[in-house]
Amino acid sequence: MTEVTTARRSRITPERQAELYEAVLDLLREVGYDALTMDAVAARTRSSKATLYRQWGGKAELVAKAVRHNKPGGAAGAVDTGSLRGDLQALTLRSDDCEMAQNSALLRALAMAVHSNPDLLQAFREHLIEPETAEFRSMLQRAVDRGEVRPDNPAMAYIVHMMVGAFAARTLIDEQPPTQAFLLSYIDAVVLPALGASTS
Repeated sequence: MTEVTTARRSRITPERQAELYEAVLDLLREVGYDALTMDAVAARTRSSKATLYRQWGGKAELVAKAVRHNKPGGAAGAVDTGSLRGDLQALTLRSDDCEMAQNSALLRALAMAVHSNPDLLQAFREHLIEPETAEFRSMLQRAVDRGEVRPDNPAMAYIVHMMVGAFAARTLIDEQPPTQAFLLSYIDAVVLPALGASTS
């Protein structure tokens, strides 16, 4: 049964998958998570609802994977510039200011939906939070191995909180979208000093 399911799931090409994910994100921006339906996704993408369910199982997994796919450049773990500052800067520069503004609005809407949708929370943990946390840990481990960060620095446990927190709080506190300039200055002023790493 598993082999049959795997074979069925492999029929959608990467290009078609990218189109589907983009359509899902467009619908999310238009109507929000609660009002998004698999029927609407099927209509927008000219797919059958049965295909969507067979490929993704349900709305929560489809949305989480669409958001994950939308993250520029892939995994943080793939970034290795030779310094922690360079790695964090490289991650920041993968999204331009327009993309950051769009993603900020999308994630704010999804953050509200997560609280009332356990399936969405589970999908986000599996496809976004846990991989992201693991990737940042790998980045920090390289910094430890290079001698940039002490292995017992307590701030290491909060790297994801710091990065995601700044991204989210920019709009809430300053009523402005996050930008490359803001995040780069935040990395130098807050993240690197907390980790005891060089800002030059």
